[in-house]
Amino acid sequence: MHAKECHSLFRTNTQHDVSILINDLAAGGRPVTCMVIVFLPWLVDIANQHGIPFVFYWIQAATIFATYYHFFHGFESLIQAHAGEPSFTVWLPGLMALQIKDLSPFLTVTDYDSYFGSIVQLMREMFEILDREQERNMKPRVLINTFKEWETDALVSVSAEIETIPVGLLSKETNLSSSGYLFKEDEKKYMEWLDSKEEGSVVYISFGSMSVMKKEQIEEMVKGLKESKRPYLWVLRKDNREKELVEIEGDDDQDGNEMMVEWCSQVRVLAHKAVGCFVTHSVWNSTLESLACGVPMVCVPQWIDQGMNAKLVESLWGCGVRSDGDGDGDGVVKGEELVRCLELVMGDGEKGVEIRRKAKMWKDKALEAVSGGESSDANMKVLVEKIK
Repeated sequence: MHAKECHSLFRTNTQHDVSILINDLAAGGRPVTCMVIVFLPWLVDIANQHGIPFVFYWIQAATIFATYYHFFHGFESLIQAHAGEPSFTVWLPGLMALQIKDLSPFLTVTDYDSYFGSIVQLMREMFEILDREQERNMKPRVLINTFKEWETDALVSVSAEIETIPVGLLSKETNLSSSGYLFKEDEKKYMEWLDSKEEGSVVYISFGSMSVMKKEQIEEMVKGLKESKRPYLWVLRKDNREKELVEIEGDDDQDGNEMMVEWCSQVRVLAHKAVGCFVTHSVWNSTLESLACGVPMVCVPQWIDQGMNAKLVESLWGCGVRSDGDGDGDGVVKGEELVRCLELVMGDGEKGVEIRRKAKMWKDKALEAVSGGESSDANMKVLVEKIK
């Protein structure tokens, strides 16, 4: 099925099903009072048909939201004209200098009939809806999965046209040393293992639950981790290990410095004092969690929003470094590059000291703001009052 046909069918079915759900909830005495819409702009029609207020929820960084906004408001031609130039610098209103490689790959798509092109058109539709709200002299509202102190410039860059509501920070009642998630039994006792390590000494590696790693990348990671001689906790899916037939843990771990798990409670791990660095593919939620816990990062971005997130970590916040893939263009980070990055972040050099200082600073800024009453909970309560 062609991408356009697929999206058309999905649009029709979701509109139909959501409309039925709204009617059923109302009939059962539980009327919908607001629709929070994530990347499905056609549901605005359903909200309007039922007379229900709506708000968009942007689940990526505010900086990415701002790049999309400016792309659709005067910068589309410039960006697409240089789509094949990764190092070309783009200056968007209110944002730091960005290179083409930092932007979402969807913004460099030139074939709008392709699957990726259909995603661009979906985003275009969302921003057209926001524009129409402005034409009705109504300032549209967008919930954004971020914290004001971390992305002030991005939020301000669109504030004249859109009311952005940051909802990406835990409330002050939340204890980061514990987890609110249901998780599997800790069979390998990774928290006890962390307890046995010195403060700031452990490298934590996780590329998420959906990422599939190449055999070459796993081998290079093993090489780099062993060469670094630092204790590490590595979350690696079972299929990533079995499929690639890579020997990761062996008899040479005499000092108990290697811990492999298939899953862990990431917030608990990041909040542990032994963790000194997070090697991450830079998905947004992991980036937020690392910021909130004050853990420096080595970023290994792969696609979609991860390049921008890595840019924020290295250039805006200064609390980590972005690794370089090899020169063959397959994106594999070599073992020696991982060693270099780990030494920069965790070593005794001036750069490492500054990275760790800034990581703590951003954590402290968040805690100070939350203590002063600024949190996701507080912002949501304000939104609810406005909708009433």
